[in-house]
Amino acid sequence: MHIRTQLISLWLAVFFGAILVIAFLAFPGFFPPMSPLTPANEVADFYRDNAPMIRFSMIVFDVCGVMLVPFYMVVVEQMKRMSTPTQVLPYAFLAAVATGTTLFALSNLFWLIAAFRPERDAELVMLLNDMAWITFLAPVSMLLVQCLTLALAIYLDARPQPIFPRWVGHLSVVTAIALVPSAGAALVTSGPFAWDGAISFWLRIVVYSVFLVVLIVVAWAAVKRQAAEEQATASVAAEPVGAAQ
Repeated sequence: MHIRTQLISLWLAVFFGAILVIAFLAFPGFFPPMSPLTPANEVADFYRDNAPMIRFSMIVFDVCGVMLVPFYMVVVEQMKRMSTPTQVLPYAFLAAVATGTTLFALSNLFWLIAAFRPERDAELVMLLNDMAWITFLAPVSMLLVQCLTLALAIYLDARPQPIFPRWVGHLSVVTAIALVPSAGAALVTSGPFAWDGAISFWLRIVVYSVFLVVLIVVAWAAVKRQAAEEQATASVAAEPVGAAQ
């Protein structure tokens, strides 16, 4: 991937990431997160009363969430530059990103469909609401693959100057561990592991957001070093043969 293309992709991540934060703040169901114990009639009332804002935030989520994919491809490109025994790890990271993006888009669609016709039977609205929340928070496998393949690639990188600092590998492992409990969103309806709980919701959101911000910063630094390395290589290759003697 060309240096300029990678830098553009990183700028896109910053731009669309900021818009995603706005959409997150705009969704009325996150502050506070809706309880799984909310009765069906109250869930239906929520979608009926807040339909315009729910539609806006979910459409923005759907569009801008996918626009982070080019950033993930920069990470894949930098993982391929690592001196590891195999290229399996960057492709596994890529597959996990594709899976995660799909599930994220599905959760947006479930919220959007619930708000599309909020006058339907309250039980059906509640079903769509359950599907949205569980799809948004309970799946953790693709995030674990992202974090652990990145960590393993960093640990195996034998370059004299590693592509990503080793501490990023440690952060990836810690992030993976912190994300596992959010699977409880599909199992319980109250407490910290429910979808409105401090662990399944807030810990997952905060930890993965920090992980993404760190990844953008270190990817940016890696691309800058790649540009410097390529420029130095080109300068050496352009020198006359006699000048090197």
